[in-house]
This record gives sequence, structure tokens and C-alpha cells, in this order.
Amino acid sequence: MLKLLSNRILERMRTRFNYLYGSADQRCVERMVMTVGRYGVGINGYKPQPLWDQTDSVLITYGDMVREDNRKPIESLHGFLRKHVKDAVRTVHVLPFFPYSSDDGFSIKDYREVDPELGAWRDIERLSRDYKLMVDMVINHVSRQSSWFRDYVNYISPYRHYFIETDINTDLSSVVRPRSTPLLSPVRTRKGERRVWTTFSPDQVDLNFANPDVLFEFIDILLWYIAMGARVIRLDAIAYLWKQAGTPCIHLTQTHEVVKIFRDILDMIAPHVVLITETNVPHDENISYFGNGDEAHMVYQFSLPPLLAHALLTGNSTYLTHWAGALPDLAPGNTFLNFTASHDGIGVRPLHGLIPDDEFESFISNAPEMGGRISYKSNPDGTESPYELNITYFDMLADRVDVVTDSHISRYLCSQTVMLGLKGIPAVYFNSLIGARNNMKGMEETGHNRTINREKWTNEQLASMLNDKASHHKKIFDFYIHALRIRAMHKAFHPDGLQRVISIKDNVFAFERIAPDNSECVTCISNIANAESEIAVDERLPSLNSSDNWKDLLSGVKLGEFDRMIRLDPYQTVWLNNSQ
Repeated sequence: MLKLLSNRILERMRTRFNYLYGSADQRCVERMVMTVGRYGVGINGYKPQPLWDQTDSVLITYGDMVREDNRKPIESLHGFLRKHVKDAVRTVHVLPFFPYSSDDGFSIKDYREVDPELGAWRDIERLSRDYKLMVDMVINHVSRQSSWFRDYVNYISPYRHYFIETDINTDLSSVVRPRSTPLLSPVRTRKGERRVWTTFSPDQVDLNFANPDVLFEFIDILLWYIAMGARVIRLDAIAYLWKQAGTPCIHLTQTHEVVKIFRDILDMIAPHVVLITETNVPHDENISYFGNGDEAHMVYQFSLPPLLAHALLTGNSTYLTHWAGALPDLAPGNTFLNFTASHDGIGVRPLHGLIPDDEFESFISNAPEMGGRISYKSNPDGTESPYELNITYFDMLADRVDVVTDSHISRYLCSQTVMLGLKGIPAVYFNSLIGARNNMKGMEETGHNRTINREKWTNEQLASMLNDKASHHKKIFDFYIHALRIRAMHKAFHPDGLQRVISIKDNVFAFERIAPDNSECVTCISNIANAESEIAVDERLPSLNSSDNWKDLLSGVKLGEFDRMIRLDPYQTVWLNNSQ
């Protein structure tokens, strides 16, 4: 086993352990040597292979998103994907499929078991044979109902040291909060009442990573997930990991060092596995998790969902164009995960500073007008500010709350096509794939705003939607599958390819994608306004000037005879390509 370990990486890890745990660094290195290879990970090695290419895309889904009688939900989900989605996506992100007590899976009771209501590890392994598997490592907190916390309450080692006790009089005014619930929660233990740190909810108790036992617990969990088929590991809510009174407790250097340790482990024994951080924060803070190419392989493009929705609702691409044009060149082995919606709401913190304040206020007010809600976070000064919009992305772009119009469908498809074309890897939430509407009934039943975009379906419901040619669900699903397959066929959409953003006019968003080997160029042009638009082919579009033999990949329409003027319908997107 030792021959598999890189001395260079181990020495780098020793430095990280020393920073985190001081003189315990040597014991941590020895423990690391004993841990790697557990569950057979790294025993046989892996052939070098690219981490991604233009065929990569991600479907985000709950394990019970598809239900039917006499089958476990993960098996039903797998069956739906094999029948309807097939090869249009390569990676399936199954949101936490472990036993849990709240937050639709993100308050985990046991990290090493599959929720028996969803299925078993054999169902997860079968899914991983057809699709790359993306798994959540919910690392910041654990359920109050977990055995770990029960042992803490009963003062049983090692778990009595797994949680963060804080005196109620400690000054925590500088702590950055993602929620408005109390930061400290009381708990009755064998040693009396204690106050434990609960960043997200009283049921989600934060873990104490200042204790190396906690870190090694999650190293073991990481290896277990890889052994069970995980090819992408998502570090949930990682930004809040390390707590230290008197600091903001977000993005601390110690947190970055923990992420780097996980990356070091993957580099040593599982270089085919991708690490992605989930940090719903302003853009510059978000991309800090790339480190110097030594932290996450991928980060979520959190500014994209609200900024793209703002552009389409105003018909003005100015801010979107400026932001996209200023995106940094990434180090080799780094890329963005582009998305418009997920199981959470539309985060608005990443929108701050990208549009004027008055437009920000106008933008967030659109959510309740279309049936959604606004969730708030607590600020250090005691005030509250918007944190996310709870609404489906489809309804965020609606014309009216009570009916689906043709312009609504076109606006939504424009948003998804823009996302699919941008540099990075696209991720599609299951409910976005079918244009789901706000789940008002579910939200009222649970009392939780996020339920509005977490509706689950029976197999019969989905079959009815996808068999109804007149339904917007069918139109959106068919277009999505078509666009994903077109994207996968063209090297210009390789995540490592170049992207050049083009400023044409306020109602147009345009960019070029160029293959890493320069073998192909695709010019992506979207009319983001509810009116026809004409675009002159001039010096701003040099690639189009080089040839008349262009074709729109999405529609198949050849543009070789156009009179140097591209005419776009409201919300139409073209992917222009001249390769034969």
C-alpha cells in the first residue's frame, strides 16, 4: 500500500495537518497511511483519463423523485432515466440518500447507510454502472437524532468531542449567518445543559473539525463513497466548516486546508474522482475554493441563476455580458458547474455587486408576484437580508402566475440553452427538465419555503406529462434532451475550450466556444427580449465573417444564404457552426 502513496503529497499533507493540529501532525500522517486503501480504494490503481469532456452533464435529483408501486424509489428513478433520458446526461447527482431527520436529506443520521425507504447500496451501485454517480458529503453538520449526537449527550467517547460547545455569553456577533434561526441551541447532556453550534437549524448540529478524529471520520466516509461507485464528491455547505469565535466563521484558512486534504487524498489514490464545493456566496468568494489548482476541481457557478433570470426578465444583457466577459481563466483541471436551478432556491447573495441596488430590489420582488417566497438570513448587526428566492426557475420566468404562455416557454428555454452553452459542465435539476411549476400545496403542508421546488412524482404522472404533446412539460423535456445531445457531439463545448464573450446589443447575449484543439468554433447568440431582433454580421463576429457555410445546430437550419443579417425570434437561441 505504501508504494501507492506519493511522498510529495504526504509531505504536503503533513504541512496541512501541522497548520490544523500542531504537534499532532506526525500522528495524523501515520493515521493517513493506515487509512488509505480502506475498502479497496486505490488498490488496483486507475488508468489516467480526462476528468471531463463535452459529453459531460449532470442531472440533479432526489432519490425518490420518481415513485411507483412495488419498486424502491432509486430503482424507479434508474428505470426512468434508462427509458427517457438515456445517454443525454452522463452524471447523476442523487441528493442525500441516507437516513435523515429533516431538511429533505441534509440532516443525516447515518452517513454509511442508504435510507431503506429509498433502496439499498446495491441500487446505488447499479445506478453507478450506467451513470457517473455524484454523492453529497454533508460535512458541516449531522442530525440531532444521529448515534453520534446521542453518544455526545451521554458523554461517550469519541463522540463526546465531536461537537462544538460554546458559552452563551461568548461574543459571536461577527459570525456570518446563512439563516435567521439561533446560532446556538440548548441540549441537556449527562454533564448538564450545554449550548451547541447549529449554523443551519436546531436539528443540524455542527461538527468540530478542530478535533482530528472528526476529520478522519470523514476521510473514512469519503473512501467508502468512492468504493460504492461515487465519481463526484460534493462538499455541502463547506464554507462554514471551521468555527473560531471572533471571526466570521466562513471561508477560514482552516476550511480551505481541509478541502485541500481531501483533494490530496483523491490525487493519491482516486485521481478519477472529482471534488466539487457548494458555496452559495458572492462570486469572488466562491471561486476561492479553486485555491491554486489544489482544492476543488469544480465550483458551482452561483452567480449565473439570478443574473441570467434578471437579464431575461428585463430584456437587458448588459450585466450578464459584463460578468461573463470578466470570468477568469481557470487552471488546468478546474471548471465551473453551470446551473439555473437546484433543490435549493435561487441564491441572491451571489448577485450583490453585479447589478444596481434598485434593480436588485425589483428583481427579488418578482418571486412573490409569481407565487414564490423570499428567505432571509441574519446579519451581524441584527438585521435580516434576502438570502434566496424560493420558486421554480420555470415560474420565476413566467408572464402570469395562473397560466403558461408561449412567451413564457420560450423565455425559459432561452435560459436553459444559454446555460448549456457556457464554458463549464451543465447541471440540470430534475424539475427543470420538465418545467415544473411551484409546488404550493407541498409548501403549505411542510411549512418550508424550499418545498416549493421539491415536488416528487409518480411514474404515471411523468408518463402522462411526456405523452401529452400539447403540454409545456413535453415541449421542454424534448428540447432539453435534444440540446444536451447536440452539445455532446461538438468539441467546441469541451469544458476546457475557450470562451469569448461578445458585446453586440443590450437585448442580445452572445459568446463563442472554441474546441481545445481549435478544430471547431460554435457561436452562441441569444435574443433575450420579447421582440424580434436583427444582428448584423460584422467585425464583432469575426468567426461568422470567415465563411458563409453556417448552420444552426439546434434547429438544423442552414444560414449560408443569409444576407449578412441574423434574424432571431423573441427568446430564440442559435448555435452557429460551420464544420461539416
